[in-house]
Amino acid sequence: MNSLLPALLTLTLAASPALAEIEQCRFIQAKPEREACYARQEAALAAKRKPEPTISDTRSIDARMIESLQQMRRDDAEVYRSVNGMCRGC
Repeated sequence: MNSLLPALLTLTLAASPALAEIEQCRFIQAKPEREACYARQEAALAAKRKPEPTISDTRSIDARMIESLQQMRRDDAEVYRSVNGMCRGC
């Protein structure tokens, strides 16, 4: 029991800042400031809930990247062909 009490106390103290951050808006007396506080909290929560990129999103990015690399290789090959056709110090 003695080892459980410090662990619970530590857990309670660690969770308190997160709860205090959420609970602070209701104690603001001025209505415009309180509403602004709620709006900031809502924006912060929306940012946290932003979905991770899905596999299909990353595949489309990868496909675009591969396509641009292939285009660069085609352009490079064209430049190399034109350079090889030039007379070098004839």
